[in-house]
Amino acid sequence: MTSSIKFIATDMDGTLLNDDKNLPTDFYDVFDALHTKDVLFSAASGRQYQSLVNTFEPVKDKMVFIAENGTLVMYQGKELYSSTIPTSEIHTIITRVKAIDNTFIVLCGKNSAYTETTDTQALEEINKYYHNLEIVSDLFAVDDEFIKIAVLNFNGTEQYIYPIISPLYSQTHQVVVSAKIWLDVMHKTASKGAAIKELQRIFNFTFEESMSFGDFLNDVEMLKETYFSYAMDNAHPEIKQLARFHAPSNNDQGVMTIIKEKILK
Repeated sequence: MTSSIKFIATDMDGTLLNDDKNLPTDFYDVFDALHTKDVLFSAASGRQYQSLVNTFEPVKDKMVFIAENGTLVMYQGKELYSSTIPTSEIHTIITRVKAIDNTFIVLCGKNSAYTETTDTQALEEINKYYHNLEIVSDLFAVDDEFIKIAVLNFNGTEQYIYPIISPLYSQTHQVVVSAKIWLDVMHKTASKGAAIKELQRIFNFTFEESMSFGDFLNDVEMLKETYFSYAMDNAHPEIKQLARFHAPSNNDQGVMTIIKEKILK
């Protein structure tokens, strides 16, 4: 029964947010109603933690942030979980990705994101998801704890980047197409699903008490770790096949629609 739900995780882009990157109009009313019912709400996204905090500023201390596709989990300003990549591995991957034409790299650390590019179009796209961003002259000189390498290619990462990167690193790292023009390389065990398993342990809720919403391939593990798994109407075909249930599209406020119908009715 959905009345027993204790935890809800939702992806952001293509899921909770509409195509204009706006929250649903009634989001905060629904959030307050969930909070009253002691339902823990989480934004689970490839976005940077600081980007998520800025988006949810009014309720930032009442929710959990599963940032950077599950590599960093934060609650009330404190780290609950992280999955880092050794610097030597980071440097090897960066060297290989740099050899791919028309591709931009965002090196994601716990303190900030870093890029070498000054390309206007690329920076406009990068800034949507990384609010703490430093433009550096040399990614190999950056000193931080690294959680992810994000790869941007405007031609499409599923077709042009994944076939190159996956054979090289999928045995040793998590390689996932996170959006049409983005691909992420993370620690082998990192995912939104792994983060949710850790949250189930910390906050004492079960697989059957968990609900999630997703639209793209970086949501696979999250949907597998929650019984009430929803694919958006606009989701990737593989996500629609995987999820147990379907929700209206992100532009039709599908996440809010399902929550109001199944939990708040």
